[in-house]
Amino acid sequence: MSRPLIITDCDEVLLYMVSPFRDWLDETQGVDFHMGTNDFSKALRWQENGEYLAPEEIWHMLGRFFDTEMHRQSPIPGAIEGINTLGEKADVVVLTNLVDKRQQMRTEQLADHGLAARVFTNQGPKGPALQRILDEYNPTKAIFIDDLAQHHRSARETIGSITTLHLCGEPMLAPHIDCAHTSGHADARIDCWEEALPWLMGELEREEA
Repeated sequence: MSRPLIITDCDEVLLYMVSPFRDWLDETQGVDFHMGTNDFSKALRWQENGEYLAPEEIWHMLGRFFDTEMHRQSPIPGAIEGINTLGEKADVVVLTNLVDKRQQMRTEQLADHGLAARVFTNQGPKGPALQRILDEYNPTKAIFIDDLAQHHRSARETIGSITTLHLCGEPMLAPHIDCAHTSGHADARIDCWEEALPWLMGELEREEA
């Protein structure tokens, strides 16, 4: 029997990523991270000379972080408890933009933090991946949670009827990123789980009514 489905991102929705990434860069890589705008490519500078890292160097650092430093990531307050509460009324899956070889690592990482959920990996826009998940689960209602506006736009362009919540739990990022609610691609923008959980429960209960 079909149930509602929650499809949630991981980094900056369930687990902090940028803050432990920043600490690792500073402690071990000789790189300063400062997010002063919404341009991630201008956030990383070599401590030695103040020059920006080239795009390929940024991707290399991100890859190394996810290969060796995921243990540094900790849950965003209320996220694991909130998702598990939602799991009492809906199926929950995680859609994360990591390469496929890290799918098992992410699954185990979340399980270690108390969330046993199926993990889907993806690269690029998330709309097509969301469509594949919906085709498999055929839910009575679908809610998508992500921290980046471009994924909400992709979701709405691919699946017109999906409910979307823009949530960025990382204070270093939240003020700088584009807002999917303002642009019309998200039904709400809520950046803390204390407020997001009642909103999400309300959306599920509205489905039951």
